[in-house]
Amino acid sequence: MFSNSKKEKQLDFVGVGDVVIDTFIELIDAWIETDNPEKQKELCMKFGHKIPYKNETVVLATGNAPNAAHTAMKLGLSVGVVTNIGDDFNGSQILLGLSQNQIDTKYVTIHKKHKSNHNYILRYREERTILIHHNEYEYSFPDINPAPKWIYLSSLAHNSLKHHHEIANYLKKNPNTKLAFQPGTFQIKLGYENISDLYKMTEIFFCNKEEAQSILKTKSTDIKELLKNIKDLGPKIVVITDGPDGAYTFDGTEFLHGPMYPDPAPAVDRTGAGDSFSATFATAIALGKSVSEALMWGPINSMSVVQYVGAQEGHLTKEQLLEYLKNAPNYYKVKKI
Repeated sequence: MFSNSKKEKQLDFVGVGDVVIDTFIELIDAWIETDNPEKQKELCMKFGHKIPYKNETVVLATGNAPNAAHTAMKLGLSVGVVTNIGDDFNGSQILLGLSQNQIDTKYVTIHKKHKSNHNYILRYREERTILIHHNEYEYSFPDINPAPKWIYLSSLAHNSLKHHHEIANYLKKNPNTKLAFQPGTFQIKLGYENISDLYKMTEIFFCNKEEAQSILKTKSTDIKELLKNIKDLGPKIVVITDGPDGAYTFDGTEFLHGPMYPDPAPAVDRTGAGDSFSATFATAIALGKSVSEALMWGPINSMSVVQYVGAQEGHLTKEQLLEYLKNAPNYYKVKKI
């Protein structure tokens, strides 16, 4: 519920996006096929059978924006979320999870007679298949006062177009608040034209290479071209990730590339790796670091996250991250391209 206080503390970082409970189910009796026209990997199980599984893990308050807020909190920022839940048991558990993660919940809206979001994630080896269902809420952006230093916007349901314009208007009224934008599936499908006001208000924009191609409606694989063309849409700093090839940035002056940080052991679960990279990069910038330094920070948290089940358990403190950075291999350097 929204609440007001005469002397509210300014938050450093507010995540905006849907929140969900994740239930991870580790499969043991499954296999992978590629016998389809697209030659895409398919997760297969016996139809109509009782399928044994190894174990399950429940994460109470996750989602792109809550994951980002948790990342920033671990790195030392004061954080909150703008999100929506139902008035059900799962909603109460989400509130509990946010509070336990030291995330301010004053801008969480509880919707009567609505259910909260709950995803089921089938884990097989190091990959996961996510069964998702977005409940539709009546989105409304609160008058956060005092305005936070940063807003981190990510995944919202398909009925949230108006909400994006509300956020853009809030940023126009509060020019000292900076926006980090990591679009989700719906926001990419919306197309730039429908939320151009938001792109133009963005300080840091995050996407992967395939998402950049989709946004720009191009088949080009030239990373400099993709970076420049996203930059032309309005963001001041563009960050494009490319899986094992690392990440690339463009701030209007320099094109930079940063490699992945080496995994200390085979990945356990890749859920949240992208969130942790983007949120760590944004947090580094919020802490006054350069783009080059942020590009060194981000992959370290991604490396840590994939060593655990779920998107949050592996998040590092600033001290832990800097220790990894201190012990990085010689090749772990940012280079101009």
